[in-house]
Amino acid sequence: MKMTPAVIFAGSVLILAAVVAIVVVLPFYHTSQTEPSAIFRPRTAAESRGRQIYIENGCVYCHSQSVRTIDWGLGAERIARAGDYVEDRPILLGSQRTGPDLSQQGGEHPDDWHKAHFVNPRYTSPLSIMPAFEFLGEEKLDHLTAYVQSLGMKDADRRVARQEKWKQKAVEAYENGPDQNVQWLHSRVPEQWQKLPNPYGTSDAGLARGHKIYQDFCMGCHGPIGDGMGPAQPYLYPPPLNFTVLQDRGITGGILYYQIMNGITGTAMPYFKKHLESEKIWDVGNYVAVYFINQSDAGDNAGGIDAAYEP
Repeated sequence: MKMTPAVIFAGSVLILAAVVAIVVVLPFYHTSQTEPSAIFRPRTAAESRGRQIYIENGCVYCHSQSVRTIDWGLGAERIARAGDYVEDRPILLGSQRTGPDLSQQGGEHPDDWHKAHFVNPRYTSPLSIMPAFEFLGEEKLDHLTAYVQSLGMKDADRRVARQEKWKQKAVEAYENGPDQNVQWLHSRVPEQWQKLPNPYGTSDAGLARGHKIYQDFCMGCHGPIGDGMGPAQPYLYPPPLNFTVLQDRGITGGILYYQIMNGITGTAMPYFKKHLESEKIWDVGNYVAVYFINQSDAGDNAGGIDAAYEP
């Protein structure tokens, strides 16, 4: 066969057709047959508007929306499925994780945490490199919050409902005054944790580590002196805890550890069990106990076998 212009043209058309069939037609056929997943639900009008704001402001460039089998972070309890995205045009899987994956973000925090975070991410996450979005204005921030709270769909709805349930209880406890609030907060901690002392004795190195962790994770809400007057405070209700009210109230290292580890659902206090290793939680808890509460049980009756590296 001679390589005439007609043959070259026909061959090019055949190659192009094959590429289109493999890259476009077959994937479209398969995706059009995809059934909605067990958690799928249609979005509300506010959530759809929030999604458009999310796209317009380039959020997808830093946040993925797909949990993979190799992941071990936020949302990793559920691997993404094709049926999660049946109504998404375009699908916002994303390829970068400059920020955390958001596919299961709904209900991880209450709405007021998101409001503070969008106004200025450093308010809630002092190390964040995310830009501030206060310029969007109140209405668009509400829509963006609605969209983020929908991520995870039916699973997210359950988490959001749990946040709202506990927020009512947290607000009621806060409005009953400091005594009732502290009593309620402590009563939510399992008894074995209430009695547990901090197993690490106070040391200059431990306090220095705790100070750094406090600056990196806690200061935006609780403030530099632990009085709950950080820059996020005006956006949060109930407001961040003023640690100084815990003086002479029987606070233990175990109570601090448990609430730092698991957070306090319904309030802006998130969990840190996926952000901080065990000793870092003990260290920041002891920093709070020493400098803001003025009482620490660090090293009291820790028992057990001495840790290998401890002095």
